[in-house]
Amino acid sequence: MKPAFDVNRLLRQLIDCLILEISYLLACHYIGMKLTAGIHLQLMVVSMLIWTIGGAYVHLYDDYRSRPFSYEFVAILKTSLLHVFLLTFAVFYFFKYLASPRTFLLAYSAYIFPGMLLSKFVIKKFMLKLWIRGYNQRNMLIVGAGETGLRFHHTIQSNDHFGYRCVGFVDDCANPSLNGQYLGRLSELKQILEVHEVDDVIVALPESTREETEHIILTSEKATSRVRIIANCYQHCTTTVSMSLFGTFPLITVRSSPLDDPSNQQLKRIFDVVFTLILMAAFSWLFLLIALLIKLTSGGPVIYKQERYGFRNKRLTFYKFRTMVVDHEKADSSVFTPTARNDARITVLGRFLRRTSLDELPQFFNVLKGEMSFVGPRPHATPMHMELKETIQHYMLRHLVKPGITGWAQVNGCRGEGSNPEQLQRRINLDIWYIENYSFWLDWQIIAQTMVNLIKGDKNAY
Repeated sequence: MKPAFDVNRLLRQLIDCLILEISYLLACHYIGMKLTAGIHLQLMVVSMLIWTIGGAYVHLYDDYRSRPFSYEFVAILKTSLLHVFLLTFAVFYFFKYLASPRTFLLAYSAYIFPGMLLSKFVIKKFMLKLWIRGYNQRNMLIVGAGETGLRFHHTIQSNDHFGYRCVGFVDDCANPSLNGQYLGRLSELKQILEVHEVDDVIVALPESTREETEHIILTSEKATSRVRIIANCYQHCTTTVSMSLFGTFPLITVRSSPLDDPSNQQLKRIFDVVFTLILMAAFSWLFLLIALLIKLTSGGPVIYKQERYGFRNKRLTFYKFRTMVVDHEKADSSVFTPTARNDARITVLGRFLRRTSLDELPQFFNVLKGEMSFVGPRPHATPMHMELKETIQHYMLRHLVKPGITGWAQVNGCRGEGSNPEQLQRRINLDIWYIENYSFWLDWQIIAQTMVNLIKGDKNAY
C-alpha cells in the first residue's frame, strides 16, 4: 500500500521550520529582542507559513533526486527572497510595536539563508547515500523493451544515486538481453501492476498506437501508478529541455533559456540602458580624449564601422574606436585577415586601446540602439561568421540573444578571433552555456571579472 501523502516532503518542511526557529532565536539573541511568548509564537507562525507556502510556490519541495544541487540552490534563493519581502511587509503592518524591526529582519534573514543552504546540502548528501544503499527508492516499470527502453534502463543503472529501481519490462516482444527482467505482454499489464509495487510507469514505445498508449495510461492509473512518457525526440534533447502546452498539445523545446521569458528580457534591457548611460556620463571625458588623440596621432576617422551579425542573424553596424592605419581598409576585402600579435596595421595608440579594451567604448551606442547588450556573445567579423556557421557545431545558437560588449567566453580566456577549431568550439560552448544559464547576477559576475581582467591585463588582447 502506497502512502496517502509524501512523507519526504513533510519531513523537509518540518526541518525547514526547525531552521527557521533556530534562526529566529539567534536573531532575537543578537539584537536582545524581548517579547511575550504569545508575540513570539505569532511571529514564528507567520514566518513559517510564509516560508512553507512560498517554498511550495517556487517548487522548493519538488523531487530533486535526479538533478544537481544547483537547481535546489536556486529554489532556496527564490524562497529566501520571497520570504524576506513578505515577512518585511507583515512585520511593518501587523507587528509595528517591535523594537528595531529592520535590524531584526536583517539578522533573521542573514541566519536563514546559510542555515537552509547547509541543511539542504546535508540532507541531499544523506539521501544520496540512502538511495545508493537501496533505501527509499522509487520503483519504475518500463513499458517497451526496444532501444529507447533499454537506454532508459541503462540510465537508471548507471545513476543509482538518483534513487530509482527498475522492476522490469513489459512488451509484446521479449528481448533476450533483459536477463530475466521481462515480466509479460501489454495485455498482462494489469496483473503485473497488482503483483509488483510500482511508483512510476515509463512508456518507452516510440511506435505505440493511440490505443496502446491509452490502455497503458488507464491501467496504470487504476493501480495508482504515475505515468511518464518518453518523447520520441529524447535523443535530441538537452539539459535545458522544457515542455509547455499549446492548447491541449504538449510542445517540447529542445533548448530553453531564461531569456525566453519576456520579464528577463525586459530586466536585461533596463539594466543595459541604465548601466550604459551611467558609464557614458561618468566617462564622457574619456570619449573626447580618445577621439582627440586619434585625430592628433593618425588623422582619419575616429570611429571604425564594420558590418557584423547579431540577434536573429540580422546585420548591424558595429562601432569601435579606430585602432589601425587608415589605408588598411583599401586592401582586398575578399580576403579576411584577422588581427595578429604585433600586427603592423595597428597604430601605437591603437595598440594601447586594444590592450585596455578602450576601443570597445563606442559600442555603448550599439547597446542604446538595442542592437547589442552589455553582456552577451561577442559578434564575429562577417567573413569569419560565414565560415564558422558552416564549420562549428551549434554556432548559430549564440544568435538567439543579442551580442555583447563582454561575455562569459571572454572572461574565461577566449578573446580574439582565434584560429584553432578546438578553441573556437570551446568559445561557442561557453556562449551557449551563458545563454542557457543567464541570470541578472551572472551578468554582474561577468562585468566584475571583466574589470579584473582589464586591471591585470589579458595576454589575448592585441
